[in-house]
Amino acid sequence: MPEKVNLNAYFERIGFAGSIAPTIQTLELLHTLHPAVIPFENIGPLTGEQVLLDQQSLEKKLLIEKRGGFCFEHNFLFMRILADLDYEVRPLLARVIWTNPEAISAPPSHMLLLVDIKGVNYIADVGFGGLSLTTPLRLRAGAEQATPHETFRLTGGDPNWTLEVKIGDEWRGVYVFTTDTVAEVDLWDINRDLSSNPASPFTLQLRASLSPSGRRLKVHNDQFTVQPTGGAAEKRTLSSVQEIRTVLTEELGLTLPESDKLDAKLAGLLPAPPETVE
Repeated sequence: MPEKVNLNAYFERIGFAGSIAPTIQTLELLHTLHPAVIPFENIGPLTGEQVLLDQQSLEKKLLIEKRGGFCFEHNFLFMRILADLDYEVRPLLARVIWTNPEAISAPPSHMLLLVDIKGVNYIADVGFGGLSLTTPLRLRAGAEQATPHETFRLTGGDPNWTLEVKIGDEWRGVYVFTTDTVAEVDLWDINRDLSSNPASPFTLQLRASLSPSGRRLKVHNDQFTVQPTGGAAEKRTLSSVQEIRTVLTEELGLTLPESDKLDAKLAGLLPAPPETVE
């Protein structure tokens, strides 16, 4: 049985108003609003909190408590919202090559969505952090596709598709995926490993981002980056736990969880103070 979805809470959270007909126009608007309002963040895995993917837990965390989540949380929530709006949507798995091209041979670690609108396939992905798509892309090889932020394209296909982003004059691979059917239990297993494995980057590093109109806001450990669309990035080093907290809450609009582990984890991301010589 499909899990009950609170559409009104979702629409209120992202500021959506308009037609809910399952058209490309509705999908585009939802896809732009979601990553502009609901932050990507991995504070749960960082502090040892269990990451739950049932709809009630996702709505409580991302909609009611106004926190964020990482890829599986965002895209599970978005998938169920779209299904409730009568879109034909199903999950896909990808291998992330953005920071490591060799990961093309690693197990898949990212979830995205395939949406079929009247026989035309699109990919949707509101959960890839500082490079989350801000509009769906048509599943078509070779065509440059502009989004409210960067320009993307899809290459390959049958079976391996590669999502690429244009940075300056260069195309860089983001992730590789297939359109193979994915069992939901496999997604739960990968989510459990990524969010709890001591070797996972999500349990070791802080990553948070938001993609409002005209810019991307990104936090990686003690680094805060403001990336204007088409402009040069402005970077700032955060020198204290309070500075990190302030950027997360005031810049990214994130409500932080009440966790006795959070400050210690954030402190561990800061450079060690220089040793004093007596």
